[in-house]
Amino acid sequence: MRIVLFGEAARLGVLEGGHVLDLAAAYTESLRRAGASSPEQVAAERLGSSLGELIANGSSALDAAEEALDLARRDGFDPAWSLPLEQTRLRAPWPGRRIACVGGNYADHLAGMTGGFSMEAVTAQARENGQWGFWKVPSEVAGPGDELPYPRRTEYLDYEGEAAVVISRRGKDIPADRFEDYVFGVTLVNDVSIRDNMGRPFPMSYNLAKNFDGCVAMGPVIVVGEQLSPLSLEVETKVNGETRQRFDTSAMIFSFPEVLEFLSRDLTFVPGDVISGGTAKGTAADSTPRPAEGEKRPRELFLDPGDTVEVSSPQVGVLTNTVS
Repeated sequence: MRIVLFGEAARLGVLEGGHVLDLAAAYTESLRRAGASSPEQVAAERLGSSLGELIANGSSALDAAEEALDLARRDGFDPAWSLPLEQTRLRAPWPGRRIACVGGNYADHLAGMTGGFSMEAVTAQARENGQWGFWKVPSEVAGPGDELPYPRRTEYLDYEGEAAVVISRRGKDIPADRFEDYVFGVTLVNDVSIRDNMGRPFPMSYNLAKNFDGCVAMGPVIVVGEQLSPLSLEVETKVNGETRQRFDTSAMIFSFPEVLEFLSRDLTFVPGDVISGGTAKGTAADSTPRPAEGEKRPRELFLDPGDTVEVSSPQVGVLTNTVS
């Protein structure tokens, strides 16, 4: 099932076969046909009124969504409860919660960022040093087709295609071997990054190179079930149609289960939290040679206003954004 948010009101939906199913409308109709009293109220209680509530409502909400989808599959995608995809706008499937981003989590990217050490050496050193990362704290997240504003203070704006998991339930001290019990679904992220004007490297900082308007895009859907494992997911990033990144999440230095176990030692995760697993080689930063002393860094591979970035996966879809 491919959960989406759509339209100006960011309604809950399911994407299937070129149609967006309005979950509340379709499930209400399914309940009405089954003879339920107050079907609108029952639908609202089971599905919730937001993506965060849908996730928190757990299996009962997903069962309700499946019933709604069964109605559409049986009787067709009636205009009373669905829209053709081209007639609506998909929004970022962001539950409005925290976004944890793993840093330096692919050896090939890390090797490019640190001066070309071997993959084996980089991996060994990374695991010895332990996990690190940062939090994205946006008020808004860009969705499919949304523009990404170009920050005025940068010359070196970078893209980072990533796979991410959405957490399904509340938990703390979560063992890695229970990871699957805490996964709602899988989506894609573009971790947009400023590579200059980052300020002095304090041990703790506001991390403004990762937090600014337009610093993250997510979507186009959250894939729930479908026997899709975030532990082996293909991801590709294109800039203006040119392939820049192509990788599989099986190459992560620290796997999603390891990250969840590490972060949940002292931090309680809640439904709708997101963990983005990091990026592989092919970013502008790891692909651009280091300049000689006194020379300016080449910026040909970095983003400019008007550039289009596509982060895609055969299993998830395509997240497309244009820099404005």
